[in-house]
Amino acid sequence: FFFSSRRRHTRLQGDWSSDVCSSDLDGVELAALRLGAYELRDHLEIPYRVVLDEAIELAKHFGGADSHKYINGVLDRLSSKLREAEKQQAK
Repeated sequence: FFFSSRRRHTRLQGDWSSDVCSSDLDGVELAALRLGAYELRDHLEIPYRVVLDEAIELAKHFGGADSHKYINGVLDRLSSKLREAEKQQAK
């Protein structure tokens, strides 16, 4: 289970990591992105806006000064790929 989940996570991370090198992110930002990406992909029962809000709040509270803006942009783009139908309904 662990290895198959790890491979799926690595593929998912490729969707957003092309924008930035993960070494440029601090631990909190990277964790918020990974958690948000995981929830967007594997927990469809959680609305995408809730996923984004939770990750943004984590970044605001524990991350760098403007890290929440970056987290918002990356996860919003990822949600367009993973939750396209849900985002269309919300409009």
